[in-house]
Amino acid sequence: MGKLIFYIVDVFAEEKYAGNQLAVVRDATALSDSQMQKITKEMNYSETTFIMSEEPREGGYDVRIFTPAAEVPFAGHPTLGTAFVIRQEIVKQPIETINLNLKVGQIPVTFEREKNRNELLWMKQIEPVFGQNIEAGVIAQILGLERSEIDERFPIEEVSTGLPHIIVPLKNLDAVGRSIIAKDKYFKLVNDRWAKAILIFCPQTSCRENALRVRVFGDYYGVPEDPATGSGNGCLAGYLVKHRYFGTSKIDIRVEQGHEIGRPSLLYLRAEEKSDHIDVSVGGKVIMIAEGKLF
Repeated sequence: MGKLIFYIVDVFAEEKYAGNQLAVVRDATALSDSQMQKITKEMNYSETTFIMSEEPREGGYDVRIFTPAAEVPFAGHPTLGTAFVIRQEIVKQPIETINLNLKVGQIPVTFEREKNRNELLWMKQIEPVFGQNIEAGVIAQILGLERSEIDERFPIEEVSTGLPHIIVPLKNLDAVGRSIIAKDKYFKLVNDRWAKAILIFCPQTSCRENALRVRVFGDYYGVPEDPATGSGNGCLAGYLVKHRYFGTSKIDIRVEQGHEIGRPSLLYLRAEEKSDHIDVSVGGKVIMIAEGKLF
């Protein structure tokens, strides 16, 4: 295999060792699928990405994303983290946009400087697609909650902006905190269903500047709980706009995730319903942690 350079970055993190850590392997063209899957398991992060070429093709860089269990067509924090690495370590110029060619299609990532000099990365996700609704009592049993703790003003719905999630509105922070997956019931539900991951949320937060508290469970992908989920929050953004959760067809909010597992993360969501579609963007900060070599 030779020596392969890899980087560890923190995505959706306000400081080092929060957020969602990611391994990015550089110039992975010579690796087989089985080698990439093995490296991902050894890295033991929720995802590892592989930059397949250091030269752009059709305006973007070819990238593949693996979880410890399987390759996935799209995931949020790997998209932002990989774009950050490409700009900093390969392009080495402060360009405004990096395009990634993923299984789901080409995803643009833009770099935006805030007034306080912090830099946010934003990914424009594909248009949300909405699937089936799920009965509240079924989800309550999976989460170990009472049905009354689910906010039934809004549906439990499958949504995808590249990776489908089941979006579950809960009433309060206590319900979010007490949720725990009954794995037998969970796998029975998702094995034959389009969406495999479950995203739960509520309007109570630990910081008043944040609009929602989120948790994401993805045992199907080998990730029992994710500290920060760009793909899931992109699904959530489309859902919030479609169902007018905040009473408006446009949102620009901050979402907190990962507090329950000691990895507090912060994600930025923008979405707007147009005449025939919904635009969704997910943003956050990326911090370089380490560089190493694989032998």
